[in-house]
Amino acid sequence: MNRQENIHPSDSPFRNLYFVGAGGIGMANLERYFISKGHKVAGYDRSPSTLTSELEKEGVEITFNDDPEEIPEAFRNPADTLVVYTPAVPADCPILSWFWKNGFEVVKRAALLGKITRSTSAICISGSHGKTTTCSMTANILRESSVGCNAFLGGILRNTGSNLVLSESSPWSVIEADEYDRSFHQLSPAIAVVTSTDPDHLDIYGDEEGYLEGFAHFTSLIREGGYLLLHTGLKLKPRTAEGVRTMTYSGDPDGDWHAEEICYGNGTLSFTLAGPSVRIERIELGVPVEINIDNAVAAAAASLLAGATADDVRRGLKSFKGAKRRFEVWRDGKDGSTVLIDDYGHSPNEVKASIRSVKKLYPGRKLTVVFQPHLYTRTRDFAADFARALSEADQVIMPEIYPARELPIPGVDSNLILKDVKSENKRFCERKNLLNLIKNSNFDILMTLGAADIDRLLPEINGILEERQRVEK
Repeated sequence: MNRQENIHPSDSPFRNLYFVGAGGIGMANLERYFISKGHKVAGYDRSPSTLTSELEKEGVEITFNDDPEEIPEAFRNPADTLVVYTPAVPADCPILSWFWKNGFEVVKRAALLGKITRSTSAICISGSHGKTTTCSMTANILRESSVGCNAFLGGILRNTGSNLVLSESSPWSVIEADEYDRSFHQLSPAIAVVTSTDPDHLDIYGDEEGYLEGFAHFTSLIREGGYLLLHTGLKLKPRTAEGVRTMTYSGDPDGDWHAEEICYGNGTLSFTLAGPSVRIERIELGVPVEINIDNAVAAAAASLLAGATADDVRRGLKSFKGAKRRFEVWRDGKDGSTVLIDDYGHSPNEVKASIRSVKKLYPGRKLTVVFQPHLYTRTRDFAADFARALSEADQVIMPEIYPARELPIPGVDSNLILKDVKSENKRFCERKNLLNLIKNSNFDILMTLGAADIDRLLPEINGILEERQRVEK
């Protein structure tokens, strides 16, 4: 195996970077970052997407053929090319194997991101759910303040249309700390946030105890003099170093940082933030759903600790448009037409929280959820929990499991969840037939859920609903 931890283009001879898994959302921000620093960037991904098209327009050379012959000539010299890969790429990927066999320095994405955190004051936001929205909120507050930041997000910030925020002068970076493959163990936070620790990725951690141990190790990496913001009620027992201050947060009144005076009205959601020696009234959320209160409290607290002001917090949270695929409202249905919402929720608690938020936002209306399971292992490990969460919807439609990096597991399919869903109206529908089903059905509220690729159908789904509304008029 090649050396994995000691490479960074700013202190090495490497001027070219090749990304294996270039179309991944977490890889894209690094590609954009190094393009902005004047490096040549290329990569491979198995299929094109809207994101890969955008990256190509920005200067990234991407191939969708895993034949090593497709690697551009400029990236075939181990003396000046660094190879970065994501663990989502299979180990037997021909392009990745070619680089290993030919003496290239090959590093995981997390190692490269970790190097960035060690050269900045890093706000690292972790958790089984909520981290992308919290990270994006924090970035939006800081980018609109005098503090500024470089932010590496796990979703597209709709305010900027990118998953990267750049600053020439800010010492702060905002990092989404991913626990998959223990990636967040590469980071060096000045401020760390743990939003949730609902067990996930048990193929990596084995069981809940192992998962919690992974987060405990993450908290041990916080720098001396730093902060840990920990959501209340977690089973996690932090293992912080001496000199690190731990504070709790919550949307309820029981955290050191918390929300008070929560107010819904006329399509808006506002609250008062209370914290140690801090009180900020009339904070309005740009994305007014209940699940964002906790995220906003964490983002506000982290931003204030980094030097933002109360006005920065108010402005950044009010102007926040959300991250793509995080409770993204495509059609609000205020004219009585079908509501269309997309959400990345892919753990049982995320699914439950998203469904309940829709129910609260649109009381009395019928909710249909199209849930695309992601990973065979996750489906196997949490089938009963997914079934309970989905049972809160009025109708459930479920396509086949999206395998991502995994091979099929005998006996594990969508029916493992669907058979225990209590909703009266439920059905399996292959992904290839979903658009036809939607064309021939009527919906009050339609919500697509999951971490897989169902979002690629959203433009067509929205077009179907728009055409139906036009005809009905």
